[in-house]
Amino acid sequence: MTKSEKLFQEAVRYIPGGVNSPVRAYGSVGMTPRFMQGATGPYIFDVDGNKYIDYICSWGPMILGHANREVLTRVIAACEYGLSFGTATEIEVDVARLICENIPHVEMVRMVNSGTEAVMSALRVARGFTNREKIVKFAGCYHGHSDAMLVSAGSGVMTAGVPDSLGVTKGATKDTLTAVYNNLESVQQLFASNPGEIAAVIVEPVAANMGVVLPKAGFLQGLRKICTKEGALLIFDEVITGFRLSFGGAAEYFDIKPDLVTYGKIIGGGMPVGAYGGRKDVMEMVSPVGGVYQAGTLSGNPIAMAAGLTQLQLLLDNKEKYKDLARLGSKLYGGMEELALQYELPCRVNHIGSLASLFFTDQDVVDYTSAKTADTAAFADYFKYMLNHGIHLASSQFEAMFLSCVHTDDIIEETLQIFEQYLQQKK
Repeated sequence: MTKSEKLFQEAVRYIPGGVNSPVRAYGSVGMTPRFMQGATGPYIFDVDGNKYIDYICSWGPMILGHANREVLTRVIAACEYGLSFGTATEIEVDVARLICENIPHVEMVRMVNSGTEAVMSALRVARGFTNREKIVKFAGCYHGHSDAMLVSAGSGVMTAGVPDSLGVTKGATKDTLTAVYNNLESVQQLFASNPGEIAAVIVEPVAANMGVVLPKAGFLQGLRKICTKEGALLIFDEVITGFRLSFGGAAEYFDIKPDLVTYGKIIGGGMPVGAYGGRKDVMEMVSPVGGVYQAGTLSGNPIAMAAGLTQLQLLLDNKEKYKDLARLGSKLYGGMEELALQYELPCRVNHIGSLASLFFTDQDVVDYTSAKTADTAAFADYFKYMLNHGIHLASSQFEAMFLSCVHTDDIIEETLQIFEQYLQQKK
């Protein structure tokens, strides 16, 4: 028995399912989770001494690679002053200034502790600003685990085969309306059926929790027009795409100006951080300036801010990294597409920049319904082979692959060789 297997036996005694987040479980692939001990650069190491090329990157935050020396040095230095004060600090201002001065659609920003908290807060602000109660979301888009958003959610919920969550009351979700991703008509119908009642439309501009699903041409632009016409706010959930597709996230990448945006992952440099921001007139609804209450003891924690500020500054000072990430993404994900075609594997590789998903389906994946056609048993077979040959992927068909700035051409080529070996043994 491996050390990971022993640890899992112990974990299930004290932690529900043996994991502190469902996406870490390997149940959908019929395996025991690998317990990790450390990571550096593009590699991660488990407690049994195995080394893997990592394509999870802590679900996105490690865009500079694991254990980036500059980030670690700044964090260690910050720790010398104490871990938490529960007061205002200079570094909070530094992070807010960096974001607001370099992201045109963010005029003010509030720090929180997670993407879930950021979304929950942004929705409250949207309701307070518009004096409306209903929210439109899209089937398959995941916006954290607050009650109102656990309606047709993606990611771990899809893998578990549970469309919603027990414990979420009907009252909590009665004002959440669900549209079809990439389908503007479904959004227009909801506005027509709920005139003057919709406060906001929230969307992952690139869906990444039903697997990676790209917006069709005109979809995001159409949402912007509908929201402007109807007096509703457009909220981009950029917890995954923020500072990853470009420094300005998907909003910059697609040249769309949302009213509010939520961040997480990369802005914490590996620490637990979230943020929401946007138009000044909207953000000034937030307490203590306005009447929308939101608070957090650890919000703007100095250690998390030190990690986030260092990482964001490095990305800002080296924007050419985004071009290199896109080039590596084309090489890896495009290479997987070519090999799948060569070996007649029925699949789709959806990718953009450094994000991708390999769907085991012969249908184009453009929304929640088409994503669910993917063969999860085929994915499990693929996952096991890749993991056992040193490639660390998410253990769910419906999660993304992430590249970092320290993945190299040689690493990409090695990964493609292993993928081809998998295809060869399937013939």
